[in-house]
Amino acid sequence: MYLLDTNALLYFLYDCGKLSPKASEVIYGNNKKISISIVSMWEIAIKSSIGKLEIKSSITRIAETCEKEQLGLLPIKPFHLDKIGQLPRIHGDPFDRLIISQAITENLVIITKDGIIPQYNAKVLW
Repeated sequence: MYLLDTNALLYFLYDCGKLSPKASEVIYGNNKKISISIVSMWEIAIKSSIGKLEIKSSITRIAETCEKEQLGLLPIKPFHLDKIGQLPRIHGDPFDRLIISQAITENLVIITKDGIIPQYNAKVLW
């Protein structure tokens, strides 16, 4: 089972040519369960609202597209938040730290291009 990081989600939605061959194979394969964290939706909304990201759709539309593509939406659970405090301070990005925490606690492989995330005790594919 897999969890798309925000960068992989944006590539999937808007520029699939930027996905690695391995990521594309998993995302477009028929037998893989892939989730999207609500954290990614939150990150996109915040970065869009402050001008750091230009998106072509509303968050609602993105969520609908993910649902149509059979990508599950992973909510934030209290034990995900507990795990954040146990993570080493390698990365200061709160969105990434929460996605890492979700992946570790849910035993998911993170699909990400981010070069810092593999430094955690998380499974990563790119």
